[in-house]
Amino acid sequence: MLDEQQLVTPAGLGEEAVRSIVRDELERAQKRDPAGKKAAFIASQGTLDWAYPPLILATTAAASGMDASIFFTFYGLNIIHKDFEHMLKVSPLGNPAMPMPVTMPNLVLGLPGMGPVATSMLKSKFAGKHVATIRELLESCQELGVRLIACQMTMEVFGYAESDFVDGVEFGGAAAFLAEARHAHTTLFI
Repeated sequence: MLDEQQLVTPAGLGEEAVRSIVRDELERAQKRDPAGKKAAFIASQGTLDWAYPPLILATTAAASGMDASIFFTFYGLNIIHKDFEHMLKVSPLGNPAMPMPVTMPNLVLGLPGMGPVATSMLKSKFAGKHVATIRELLESCQELGVRLIACQMTMEVFGYAESDFVDGVEFGGAAAFLAEARHAHTTLFI
């Protein structure tokens, strides 16, 4: 029986030569189109349930070898605010897909205290399924080199200072993010 090194293709090349040719072609393709290794996300929502998607997608992209960045604008700034654990809440009102233990009319869902109940329920459900917390996801983003970019215009509108945000956050406008996004094959608005 022949080993892999002894196999010969119809062109007379051994398997190692074919592997080398394929590796070279992949490297050349990557040099021609480096955008295939970039992902850019926009986080515009500031609730707990909307904080997860951009962080999970960015950490997954970075863990798979992609350069990833998240541009936080409008209420998405809550995700990277130093006080994110208190700012990120869930509102059951106007969120018909949110599973509740029993069906409740909107009148009840709008009562004071229902927001904290819904937030606590979601946190408990995630913890029970061993889903990473927002803090853990932010730490993973930083460890994996995900660029966290706060929108300067939105910061000015809302009266935020750079010191209001977690360490490692960069600050830039839409043009800075677009410079990042235009070199990415994957760009998602969340």
